[in-house]
This record gives sequence, structure tokens and C-alpha cells, in this order.
Amino acid sequence: MNATSVNNAAFNMVRGLDRNQELLGRSLSRLGSGNRILNPSDDPTGVGHAAKLESQSRRNQAASINVQNAISHLQASDGMLETMASAVTRLSEIATRALDPNLNTEERALYQQEFSILQQQLRDTVGGSTAEIGGPSDVTDPIGRFNGRDLFGAGSGLQVNLGIFAEQSLNLLPTNLRTGGFASLIAQDASGAFLLSIDDAAAVATTGAALEQLGDHRASLGAVQSRLEFVAEALTVESENLGSALSRISDADVASETTQLTRYNLIADSSNSMIAQANQAPASVIRLLQS
Repeated sequence: MNATSVNNAAFNMVRGLDRNQELLGRSLSRLGSGNRILNPSDDPTGVGHAAKLESQSRRNQAASINVQNAISHLQASDGMLETMASAVTRLSEIATRALDPNLNTEERALYQQEFSILQQQLRDTVGGSTAEIGGPSDVTDPIGRFNGRDLFGAGSGLQVNLGIFAEQSLNLLPTNLRTGGFASLIAQDASGAFLLSIDDAAAVATTGAALEQLGDHRASLGAVQSRLEFVAEALTVESENLGSALSRISDADVASETTQLTRYNLIADSSNSMIAQANQAPASVIRLLQS
């Protein structure tokens, strides 16, 4: 073996070492970043699939937030409906108590005072225009609001997106208490006096109609909330599946990359040792020829 052939062998080992160092660096980068695809050229098809899955995952997360906000909207509505139902129940009790002919004037006046106070609280909660609930002026900033929206008017319905596509939506019907028996319960004349008092023969019937109206709305809200909770659970499962699929494409396989890293390190150590021996061979030949 002459010096030229020995040096060629060394050059070949250097090229192999360079290639191994490149693979070693790529493996280190994958382990350091956690990404299997460092450049689009590593897996062009995988890059395309990952982009689609990432887009679907983001839309899924947005839809999940929409659904959770809609559930919060329904919970706020139902909570206030429950509170108002308690107040209307008390109004019904007072109206029934007022039927007792043995009440004296003072007792009747106290019942009427409580009746009017509860009516005002309900009116302030529901709100509405003078055309809807009468009174000297509109109630434009009612207590019954959620995120700046009235909960109990004709326009309190919502359209909620339920999935990653625009056509996956659900219309929430309005919870309108500015009509029917409830509106009669809180209606005022132009001077601000309530049209319904405990002395009216229709007081018990009106409070009963208002309670029935509240119950119907609570039942409707409960049914819709049940569906939204099911949708929220489905979106959570879908999000997990999308995350798993995206992970299989984009995330580095730590166990495999660690094995490869160990392999590349062993090859690098061996290559460096062999190159050192190959570089010493020409000197040994020269010494042999000089002897």
C-alpha cells in the first residue's frame, strides 16, 4: 500500500465523517426542538398534512370557545330566570294572601308595597321599551345582561358555531319576557304606576301565567344547554384526536432519535480514530523505506 492510497482512504473516511456529523447535528436538532420535520424537504407530504391538521385544530379550538361562551350565556339566563321565578312565586303568594277579607288597611298596604317593590325589581331585570312594558321611559340598561347583550328581549337569540365548518351552527331562540303574562306583570302606565296591583282580580292568574312562562323558558334553555354540553365534549375529543394526528407527523420520536444519536456518536468516535491511524500510515511507510 502506497501513501497515495492511504491518503485516499483517509479522505473517504473524512467524507463519511462529514455525512455522519450532518446526521448527528440533525438528530440533535430534532431532540432539541422536539420537531421531526426541521425543513420542508425532510417530509414535503407531511408538511402539507400538518398544515391542514393545524388549521383544523385551531378552528376546533375556536368552536370550543364559542360553545363554552354560549353555555355561559345560557347559564346566566337560567340563573336569572330562577331568581325571577322565586320573586314571581312570592308575588303569587302575596296576591293570594290579598284575597283574605280579614286583612285590615295597614296590612293590605304593606303587602301592596312589597308587591310593587318586587315588580320593580323584575322590571329592572328584564328591561324594555315603553311600547313593550309601558312606563314613562325605556329601560335600556337592564340587570339581565350578559356580555353587553340583553337576555330577555326579542333580540336575545344567538347563532352559535358548533364545529370547524361554518354550516355547523345552532340558533338559540330568544328568551323574550317583554310579552305575555310576564309583561302584564311589570307593565306601567305613563306616570310610572304599575297596572297590576294585589287588589286586581287577575293578579293571581297573571302571576301564574308569568310563572308558567318562566318555566317554559327554563325548560327550553335546559334542553339547548344539554345539547351544547354534548357538543363541547365532542369537540374536546376531536381536539385530542387532531392533536394526536399532528403529533405523529410533526413531533420527534425521542426514543428513536436518542438511539440514532448514540449510533452517530459511536460512528463519529470510530471515524476519528480510523482517520488518525490513516494519517499516521504514510509516516510509517516513509520510515520503513528510509531504513
